[in-house]
Amino acid sequence: MQCSYFDAGVCRSCSLMGTEYTSQVLDKQSQCRALLAAYPGLHWLDPVTSVEQDFRNKAKMVVGGSVGSPTLGILDSEKNGVDLRQCGVLQPGLRDALPTIADFIALARIEPYDVTARRGELKYVLLTEALSGEIMIRFVLRSREAISRIHKHLPKLQHALPQARVISANLQPEHKAIIEGEQEIMLTPTSTLTMRTGDIDLQLGAKSFFQTNTAVAEQLYAQARQWSAEVNPRTVWDLYCGVGGFALHLADGQRTVKGIEVSPEAIESARASAQDAGLTNIRFVAADATRFVLDSKPADEPDLIVVNPPRRGVGQELSQWLETSSVTTVIYSSCNATTLATDLEAMPSFSPVRGRVLDMFPQTRHYETMLLLERR
Repeated sequence: MQCSYFDAGVCRSCSLMGTEYTSQVLDKQSQCRALLAAYPGLHWLDPVTSVEQDFRNKAKMVVGGSVGSPTLGILDSEKNGVDLRQCGVLQPGLRDALPTIADFIALARIEPYDVTARRGELKYVLLTEALSGEIMIRFVLRSREAISRIHKHLPKLQHALPQARVISANLQPEHKAIIEGEQEIMLTPTSTLTMRTGDIDLQLGAKSFFQTNTAVAEQLYAQARQWSAEVNPRTVWDLYCGVGGFALHLADGQRTVKGIEVSPEAIESARASAQDAGLTNIRFVAADATRFVLDSKPADEPDLIVVNPPRRGVGQELSQWLETSSVTTVIYSSCNATTLATDLEAMPSFSPVRGRVLDMFPQTRHYETMLLLERR
């Protein structure tokens, strides 16, 4: 894939841009195998590849420029806005929506936030697109100053973008690198976006996490479902469950599934998805994953645990709990193979028997790794 922004030196976010795609995947596979070379019995399945472009279902666009001519993209080294609305890794529906959103910013007179001067209102526009073509739009604002004007002109945005099913404003008053604030103001009657993944409809709230690459996420969940079916556990815990992707795909009438996630909003989304799917043998709990397992009773320990932690991994406490628990099987999905290897060292009673690299993030050095771990 070639990118005019990368070639011009204005955006280097995709660090592997211009590298032949087959080489990207082979390098990721080689790096992951090297990190897990201590496990010679680990059988590697063929990597899951992606399309090279048009794959990102999310756009996190920094807003710069002026009220009348906003930029949507990134900031350069001088904190000036760089417009990237034709970014080739975004799904076409997101690219198509960006000019209309820029026009709306000008119409509603929402002043872009000036990082250097610490003034202005609009910091980011966050977009998510479902396979259906429906879109979630979130305006990240410094304050409520522009809310009334957004309300006033919202019908014009909805007329121009009828696929915009969910629109909200997030308030982030602090001047810091954290993108989102605590308060979300819904601007549409509908507050969730339906993300079809395999045969499951996941309901995404405004702050809900979902994988960046829908097609690869489907294969991630399908792989977990296949491994779970082979083990045929009676009980499953999905730790760091987010909106319930793994839990919902592993649930059926023959096993009990419990999803644990610290975000109450994500848990609400997971519960709505379970209800829509008619699943009655699944329960979701808003709790810290490590605290939840440490407080659990030995008699309640499941047969299989799925973990899908953030980049820092599951950490020492949870690894040690898994090591001493009665759990016989773990499916570990990781976005950081380095911390995955560290966690495995703390669980010597588990052997990784199968592994797979899934290229969730083409054009970058990042990837997803999934392992099937069995107790020795």
